Amino acid sequence: MFPSVHQRPLCSIGARVVRLQTFSTFKQSGAIDSKSWLGERVGLLLSWLQKTGRGTNKLACDENKKARLLSIFANHCSFVTGQRLRRALQIRELYSNLKHAHTGKLIAALAGVFMWEDEKIEDDELRRCAWELQALESVRSQNVNVKTAVHVDPGWEVVMEKKNFRVWRRPIQGSHLFEYRVFGSYTDVTPRQFFNVQLDTEYRKKWDALVIKLEVVDRDVNTGTEVVHWATHFPYPMYSRDYVYVRRYHVDVENNLMILVSRAIKHPSVPEIQEFVRVHSYQSKMVIRPHRSFDENGFDYLLTYSDDPQTVFPRYCVSWMVSSGMPDFLEKLHTAALRAKNMDVGIHDYVNVIKPTQPTQERLADNAHTGGPSQIYA
Repeated sequence: MFPSVHQRPLCSIGARVVRLQTFSTFKQSGAIDSKSWLGERVGLLLSWLQKTGRGTNKLACDENKKARLLSIFANHCSFVTGQRLRRALQIRELYSNLKHAHTGKLIAALAGVFMWEDEKIEDDELRRCAWELQALESVRSQNVNVKTAVHVDPGWEVVMEKKNFRVWRRPIQGSHLFEYRVFGSYTDVTPRQFFNVQLDTEYRKKWDALVIKLEVVDRDVNTGTEVVHWATHFPYPMYSRDYVYVRRYHVDVENNLMILVSRAIKHPSVPEIQEFVRVHSYQSKMVIRPHRSFDENGFDYLLTYSDDPQTVFPRYCVSWMVSSGMPDFLEKLHTAALRAKNMDVGIHDYVNVIKPTQPTQERLADNAHTGGPSQIYA
């Protein structure tokens, strides 16, 4: 004997119909004849409702109430079926993604291992940097002022002119920020000195007073690519920022070029901490062209830079901070290179590093220069 409607809630009735609909999906396998099976079950369900109606005075006296109850029941079943259908599709999609995922990448992600193949700076990025400088030089060779030479990349506007460099900027699409480009020249230091000073993390701690922390946390010795953690002071009243970025350099002897590319990444050994605000969007590209050779005074350089410092200040404030901070940094960099030239300090020579031919990798946990380039006076 079936219980009354008051004893069995609608959700259990809905669940029964859902099970009926679920069983009907096996029609293709030939295990169940869904039409006859479903018709039989619906007949039993209607028969049960009629019996329940006879045993309940309210339903027996009012056919309209019975019709409304059936309508509510149908709507409830439709809702539950839709929910379960959506959940099944989501599970299927998740399973499909896991099934087609690269096993190595999945295990590495779960284990917190850094994947060099996914985060490395490709050769094409280095080539594009060289092309940008060459395009600027080709316009310059046609006796066109460097101030207007950047028209080869539309959208750039001049924001600053100094004795040794000019600064342009252009809006970053879909952002309130700008990308900056600096074209400059020095005649009193060698390209090798200028290049090495930028790469030597230990030396930068001495000449850059804004540095709080700067260390190489990982290195691929096959390509010389490094992962760097850099924490720096920001102007008051902002919190200090930190960056985790991958950097790769290349010395092209044939084309007389030196290239350094850096961009922000995530690394499992450097999680975010409350002491710093992590900058997730950062990119820096520098190309150096010696006037003669790597070891003779005089060179041109092209620096392209952008980052999102995650401030709440208006766009013009951020633009002013970057525009005013960049000349100060370049001047400090130039002075540090002069000190290295005068043998006031010893720095590492990254230009003459011969990389091994075997595709091996090495993780450096503590010392930024273990197994790295030899120390010289540049």
